[in-house]
Amino acid sequence: MHIQILSTSDVHGYVYPTDYSTPTDRHAYGMLKAATVIRQAQATAGPDDVVITIENGDWLQGAPFATYLAKRPAAEQDLFTRITGAMHYDAGILGNHEFNYGLAYIRAAEAKRTYPLLGANIVGGQNQRILDAPYKIITKQGIKIAILGLTTAYVPVWERASNIAGLTFEPAVATARRLVPELRQRADIVVVAYHGGFEADPATGVPTERQTGENEGYQLLAEVPGIDALVTGHQHRQIAGVYQGVPATQPGDKGIAVGCIDLELDATYRIIARSARLLPTAGVEPDVALTQLTQPVQDRVETWLDQAVGQIAGTSLAVTDPMDARLHGHPYLQFINQVEMAAGGTDIAATALFNDEVRGFGRNVSLRQLLNSYPYPNTLVVECLTGADVRLALERCASFFDLHADQRVGIAAAFVTPKCELYNYDIYSGLDYCFDLTQPRGSRVVSLKYHGRAVQPTDQLDVAMNQYRGNGGGDYPMFSPAKAIREVNVDMAELIMQYFEAHPVVTGEQQTNFKVIY
Repeated sequence: MHIQILSTSDVHGYVYPTDYSTPTDRHAYGMLKAATVIRQAQATAGPDDVVITIENGDWLQGAPFATYLAKRPAAEQDLFTRITGAMHYDAGILGNHEFNYGLAYIRAAEAKRTYPLLGANIVGGQNQRILDAPYKIITKQGIKIAILGLTTAYVPVWERASNIAGLTFEPAVATARRLVPELRQRADIVVVAYHGGFEADPATGVPTERQTGENEGYQLLAEVPGIDALVTGHQHRQIAGVYQGVPATQPGDKGIAVGCIDLELDATYRIIARSARLLPTAGVEPDVALTQLTQPVQDRVETWLDQAVGQIAGTSLAVTDPMDARLHGHPYLQFINQVEMAAGGTDIAATALFNDEVRGFGRNVSLRQLLNSYPYPNTLVVECLTGADVRLALERCASFFDLHADQRVGIAAAFVTPKCELYNYDIYSGLDYCFDLTQPRGSRVVSLKYHGRAVQPTDQLDVAMNQYRGNGGGDYPMFSPAKAIREVNVDMAELIMQYFEAHPVVTGEQQTNFKVIY
């Protein structure tokens, strides 16, 4: 008997093969293409084959398509699970970004699902139930297959408390240790579907990041006996192989690939062969039936994105060289900090150039440009920090850079491997500071002033930042909700639009408040 386990993960609302940078943009990814790959696999399965499909989370948030639906009435928000229902998934898992719009949105968006939503390590919240079960045992062709659902336990570090009210996120490994032995007794095959990634090289066990509990994939492989297949996600990596004797996949993001685990069983349901691979979606066409289902919404999204938001005068806010912007500042980043300072009532703010695809704004700013440059539904917090806190945060920022022997500046491996985390380097406005990259990490902030005066460790500074960073996300433990003195519970895209309403013409200004020596 042949069992095939197919999975999508971290599609982030990219239903169509476009990044929405222009109405005609096309890319080789998207859920509609993943649907074609899955349908082909299901259609070619033999009469004795079993195909299991899992949607592994971070499906409801990300692309402008997802942002549009989140702003629609609840009755229109179920399109995502009408798509996955039509794809005949056997189970779904919640990713961390599913919580970005709160529990009510999850319930509305998942209202029409035809498969169970699993989460063994998410407990509590009985009055706002969003999950169906910790696991599901499916019987196909006489074989019992258990699917255990897990979500990264790090969600409370990033998410607003109101969005996860009453919920506790327990460690994935501890939960698996408790339940996998039980499932081994009740099922022939045990699959763990984990919206989390690998904290160490899955083949060698060599740590690849600080051990925070965000990612526990290697520990699941190495420390929880009885797992027959491991589906992962969250890190947007493309991984497929047999590690520690367990086949595992991670299919990237945006539907660029479908994870595929193959198990061969003998007559007694004992596994006699196992393998893992990724099925790229680039070479197939979008699914026709799902295109017909979603095209009316896609057309409305494209029209919605082209609405005018504001105008730019002065220095351009278009980003053409991301590395230069990070080294020398940029009018676009200065503008985002300006919005944060206005909304937060501060004169210090921090923001990041999230990735190298951020293009900033043209002279005539559209909603399309705004959402492509600031795609996250972050809200804003103001934290009262000591001068010592701010210096530590800036040292974390300074560690972003590597200085090569030929004086070239690159990005430190910790910010690109194993997961690209360009969004964890912040640029500040309202402070004057200088990094010296010739100095060792931890001692690179050689100047730090506020209003022309050197910042002292005991100084009190109010700093505006997005809520992800304010919760300590991105390895910034000097920030925490306990230090918040104000919250602005409006997402940043909306705050930017409000700023343009108050200032229809914004004058771009180059940042001059910081310097990087190398």
